Amino acid sequence: MSTIVLSAGGTGGHLFPAQALAAELVRRGRSIVLMTDARGRNYGAAFPGARVETVPSASPSNTNVMGKLLAPAEILAGVFVGFFKLRRLRPRAVVGFGGYPSLPVMLAASLAGLPTLVHEQNAVLGRVNRLLATRVRAIAASFPLVRFAPKEAARVRYIGGVVRPEAIALGRAPYEAPTESGPIRLLVFGGSQGARALSELVPAAVAMLPETLRARLEVVQQGRPEDVESSRAAYKFATVRAEVEPFFNDLPQRMANAHLVICRSGASTVSELAVIGRPSILVPYPFATDDHQTANATVLESAGAAWLIQQRDLTAEKLSALLGDIFAQPVELARRAQAAQSLGKADAAERLADRIEEIGVAA
Repeated sequence: MSTIVLSAGGTGGHLFPAQALAAELVRRGRSIVLMTDARGRNYGAAFPGARVETVPSASPSNTNVMGKLLAPAEILAGVFVGFFKLRRLRPRAVVGFGGYPSLPVMLAASLAGLPTLVHEQNAVLGRVNRLLATRVRAIAASFPLVRFAPKEAARVRYIGGVVRPEAIALGRAPYEAPTESGPIRLLVFGGSQGARALSELVPAAVAMLPETLRARLEVVQQGRPEDVESSRAAYKFATVRAEVEPFFNDLPQRMANAHLVICRSGASTVSELAVIGRPSILVPYPFATDDHQTANATVLESAGAAWLIQQRDLTAEKLSALLGDIFAQPVELARRAQAAQSLGKADAAERLADRIEEIGVAA
């Protein structure tokens, strides 16, 4: 049984695609080893059947002075440890998912002459993946890379965003535009960061809509715990039916139920909007590294699948006017839903596994 080594950082954006790939490779009879930093001891449950190996690592962009001084030594130690662990494992291929814990592992794999691939979730090549781009054999991208793409375009393959099984199951859910007098279902969520702006702006914008529209609205909003009560009160004052909670464990299903989604544009969110096929108003998180959320949103906007608004340009008045225009054009909503779905790749995990097997065979 051949072994594939996966190396991922500690955030969900890096770990989820690694989980999905691991499940697909196990289905194909491959043995999986996860190589990451010390936090990897907590990841075993997320990778059933996989072996977890830890290597020293540190963030090159650590803001702590002592951390900055020690980071190069930690990374070098990680490369050293990773090199000998990889020599012992002799994997068919080594796959990196970005995040600083993957840096020493991927450098070690390159030094060991092993087939290597990095996966980029965003439309901008991340900092660690940029450092590795010239050293790895192949790059798999969720979206066309709008910045920092390597010169050798043939090494990059667009496979689509890897999404949760729940989203894949909803990939064929038909979109039914709102009828002339029927309900209008609006879903709002802000992601793990920066949700406060949407918690304040969206209820204020909805309150400015004509009463006839407000009477048809059914809002579902996920917000920070500290914002939930104020958002509920704002919708109640505007006499709008609203369900506001700090967390929904069935967000893909709620996406599928929505006529329109207002949200940030992280890689996982944009990928799920595409696979499920729902029109959206995207408000990129303004402090995202390398402004990657704007790049992600631009992919959907350029395809005619979404409206992109920068937070600095967004006011309740502007958002209310846009919502009024959108809800007056149900045919346009349906067209954008179709455009979103045309970008989705429900089989992205399989495509990624295929690419890994290709580079492993070519070794």
